[in-house]
Amino acid sequence: MFGKAMMAAALAMTAAMAAPMASAETIEVEMLNRGEDGVMVFEPAFVKAAPGDVIRFLPTDKGHNVESIKGMLPEGAEAFKSKMNDTFELTVEAEGIYGIKCTPHYAMGMVGLIEVGEPVNLDDAQGVDHRGKAKTRMEALFEQVE
Repeated sequence: MFGKAMMAAALAMTAAMAAPMASAETIEVEMLNRGEDGVMVFEPAFVKAAPGDVIRFLPTDKGHNVESIKGMLPEGAEAFKSKMNDTFELTVEAEGIYGIKCTPHYAMGMVGLIEVGEPVNLDDAQGVDHRGKAKTRMEALFEQVE
């Protein structure tokens, strides 16, 4: 009997180790002078992610950065701002909506949204005022939130 119990425990341990482990996904977002939605865009501009995923921002074209938009981060998430022309990785842990912009091209509408898990701060994020083309693009991005 002792042998069968040991064998069962060994098999269970082997099965557990062989099971695929959940791992974070890396999602790439390009910073472009021109993309599918026009000039000065993040592509994709809307990202659906899970807690623990990494969003990698690639300065495909020169002259861009990525920065969080004040009032558009979930509770517990820290504001961020990358250097110009640098690849930047953001690990999203807190569930909610993350609003992003390219600092020099914000008025031209270079904005994006990241939805992580449940959009718990959706009302607060939608309450942030944007001007010019950023306002129009942000409204379209909010339509994609589930």
